[in-house]
Amino acid sequence: MSDDSPPPETKLTRTKEKWAREGRFLTGRVARPQSERLPPGQHLTNDWPVLDLGVTPDIPRERWRLDVHGAVDNPLFWDWAEFSRQPQSSITSDIHCVTTWSRYDNAWQGVSTRDLLNAAQPKSDAGFVELHSYDGYTTNLSLEDFAVEDALLVHTWSGEPLTAEHGGPVRLVVPHLYFWKSAKWLQRIEFLPKDAPGYWEVRGYHNRGDPWKEQRYSDSD
Repeated sequence: MSDDSPPPETKLTRTKEKWAREGRFLTGRVARPQSERLPPGQHLTNDWPVLDLGVTPDIPRERWRLDVHGAVDNPLFWDWAEFSRQPQSSITSDIHCVTTWSRYDNAWQGVSTRDLLNAAQPKSDAGFVELHSYDGYTTNLSLEDFAVEDALLVHTWSGEPLTAEHGGPVRLVVPHLYFWKSAKWLQRIEFLPKDAPGYWEVRGYHNRGDPWKEQRYSDSD
């Protein structure tokens, strides 16, 4: 599917929009990340639930491409071989999904967003990124959130190649935000002077999505 094609509306997307209107799952409590590992309103799971928009792109590594463009001095056009030649990093972090499940201690391998920034050299007016996925999904991040120390463009989970159902061959992982911000099936990363809300952000979900502030929906603080 072209990244210019909007994802199809499904029963899941309509349900999640309804949750946003109703403020579903909000507890009104705030936990501090320094003192609590599990954000408010979350429950632990040992599984890794699969959530998407009803389309699972089949992208062999030999056909995968990532374009990094927009407000950068050095646009990047990586195929799998070039991506694999970049510095590789390993982190272990937690997942917090807006649908209230969390999973601890996920072992990731991939390319640090800081190494990508070093290669692309964002322009001085670049303050945001918009992530574009192979299924047509988009989401937005501030440059500050994109550049955190433990954010990765992930290709491996628990020592195995990231499966298609979880966003392989490459997805973003930004552990300090709700997981809808960690776009699956990455195709393009666009640097922008102005913010550009993505698929869920224009459907009632919070523009930033901090789990410890319970920023699930657009009317959350």
